[in-house]
Amino acid sequence: MSASWKASTQPGSQSGKLSDALSNLTSASVPLADTGGRTHHPAVKASNRTAILSILGVLLLFVTLLSAAIGAVSIPFSQLSAILLSKIGIHLPVEIDPRADLVLTGIRLPRVLLGVLAGMALAVSGALMQGLFRNPLADPALIGISSGSSFGASLMIVFGSTLPGFVASSLGLFTIALAAFAGGLMVTFIVYTISTRDSQTSVATMLLAGIAMNALCGAGTGGLILFSTDTQLRDLTFWSLGSLGAATWQTLAVVAPFVIIVLIISPWLARALNALLLGESAAHHLGIETQRVKRLVILLSALAVGAVTAVTGLIGFVGLVVPHLIRLTFGPDHRLLLPASALLGGILLVFSDLLARILLQPAEIPIGIITALFGAPFFLWLLMYGFSRNLRV
Repeated sequence: MSASWKASTQPGSQSGKLSDALSNLTSASVPLADTGGRTHHPAVKASNRTAILSILGVLLLFVTLLSAAIGAVSIPFSQLSAILLSKIGIHLPVEIDPRADLVLTGIRLPRVLLGVLAGMALAVSGALMQGLFRNPLADPALIGISSGSSFGASLMIVFGSTLPGFVASSLGLFTIALAAFAGGLMVTFIVYTISTRDSQTSVATMLLAGIAMNALCGAGTGGLILFSTDTQLRDLTFWSLGSLGAATWQTLAVVAPFVIIVLIISPWLARALNALLLGESAAHHLGIETQRVKRLVILLSALAVGAVTAVTGLIGFVGLVVPHLIRLTFGPDHRLLLPASALLGGILLVFSDLLARILLQPAEIPIGIITALFGAPFFLWLLMYGFSRNLRV
């Protein structure tokens, strides 16, 4: 640590005051949002953070096992545990039903695990974007990731048959997924390029560019519907509502690296995002490389949301509702907010998929409908809750 930095953080200096503010932000009481100081949450101690994350982890494990056991073919817990333990070399004195083994390992388990990864990715991306925009109502869709993925997938659904035979055969089932992933990344790159001038990224410009790109991609997707056949139209409609039905071990292996990388890196941004709550100027005085943080947040969000959307379609409200629910309950300290959002996102999406599979058996409800039924009432309650207390969110 340099002498100048040590001097700048001494009591009485401007940076020292900002450092004290950051210390208060993460260890004393912190505002939920820009509320004029009217609503505060006491910071959660390290031991309590561990307890909260442990409870959420146990709940995620319970919901995961429950979802793996329940469905069109019910699997008793004795069979479930025997099958799972047999895969790691532990054999219980239970005769394994071959049908249950096939359903669990071939269909149910990859779907449930994809739900866990997708929920974690969407929720963490939402928390990152809300920290970047310093707005608890922000969402990854703001910068066009979802709409770009939707446009890329729509292009492939409608015009994929025109691809050369060797391209279609080599890509196989991943043709639409790769198009969606590429579309999300391309739109994110365009938004970032537009909002960056002289190596500085304007968050306000990024928001406006994201709105414009969302509208442009929406118009493009709508135009493609005019050229689609009845079969393609059904595919477009179902894809736009989201589903985990395409889950296989192969798709899981493709998505997992992107999500795991985001989950590993994002906690390291907790201190920087806490500092950004004070404003970009204050964060800069605290030694935070704000431009680097912006680039990293945008890249991580694009990777996570693009990869998940490529195989699940559009799933709304998870990135908005989950981080805000954690923030309302435990405060905005990103040291807890990011990992807790990941766990709660996995819980919400796995439970939503369970409902999507069992409510109208043997038919399946698109999971986007379930998350909207959860998310929209919560969002409306949030608005009423905020305005009834004169909060500026």
